[in-house]
Amino acid sequence: MKKATQTKGYLGVKAPLPGLDDSEGEKTPGVFSHLIDAHVHIFPEVFFRAVWGWFDKYGWPIRYQLTTTELLKFLFSRGIDHVVAFQYAHKPGMASYLNDYMVEKIRQFEGKLTGMATVFPGEQGAVSIIEQAFQNGLKGVKLHAHVQCFDLLSVDMEQIYNICSKSGHPMVIHAGREPGSPAYSCDPYELCGAQKVEEIIRSYPALKLCVPHLGMDEFDEYKSMIERYDNLWLDTAMAITDYLPFESLPDLDLMRSDRIMYGSDFPNIPFAWDRELKTLANSNLSDDKLKKISWENAANFFAIDIYLNKFNNINKKEINNEGSCI
Repeated sequence: MKKATQTKGYLGVKAPLPGLDDSEGEKTPGVFSHLIDAHVHIFPEVFFRAVWGWFDKYGWPIRYQLTTTELLKFLFSRGIDHVVAFQYAHKPGMASYLNDYMVEKIRQFEGKLTGMATVFPGEQGAVSIIEQAFQNGLKGVKLHAHVQCFDLLSVDMEQIYNICSKSGHPMVIHAGREPGSPAYSCDPYELCGAQKVEEIIRSYPALKLCVPHLGMDEFDEYKSMIERYDNLWLDTAMAITDYLPFESLPDLDLMRSDRIMYGSDFPNIPFAWDRELKTLANSNLSDDKLKKISWENAANFFAIDIYLNKFNNINKKEINNEGSCI
């Protein structure tokens, strides 16, 4: 594969970036009634060690080098109610193994964990791999264009968009151009971009698509798109933590709050596990917007039944209370 020509590194800053020694809380901030972390990475330990090594050299120091079981227990013990977990297959032939691992962890943390399937776009039997993952209880497909080096508009992606559109299973794709790195085998600026994402969501109106990191670095473009399209969502992972060198951070209060989900990127972060939660808790967001971002939107997007039922019961109570005042 041709080596990438990109030389920007992480947002134009030479990598690796430094870790932060910011303080961490023992519990989630009290302003949240419930919390679904919609962006957590899990891997078998041997894969995690490879990921940590890559980040040490090209990204930032991983503060929480924990096994899957350890990191999930860490989050749940501190007040995270539910986790949506991701993996990605960086080459053909790995996806089924990783999907089976995800299913195993869902069983281990029954009712607390929602798992997304992975597949390597273009690999032999890709559709069958996805179908089997859905049959085994995985709730959608997670892909990473930077790592897997696929073009968002490639022929290989069409069959994945189609199967998710027809089945109603959502997709999460790291389709933003940043954080980019010359260490990747491809150039994210060639493969990704808001314009390509817009073509996807217009071509597949039944597809539910989430782009992590608020679409980093095209924040304004993605802000505009979620206002115009009902089948596009964003998550907040690492985009509001004042770590990466942006001139200004996105203002969630000015964005469509029913299309944004809280996600931490845990454990692959260089700062305190609750840094982003503190940012949200100290924001000027209304209680209704905080509720949507912290759990309601994720419950709807990933069809997390236990929280959908809770959400529906809350709405019924609000309707009844309003009716009793007439």
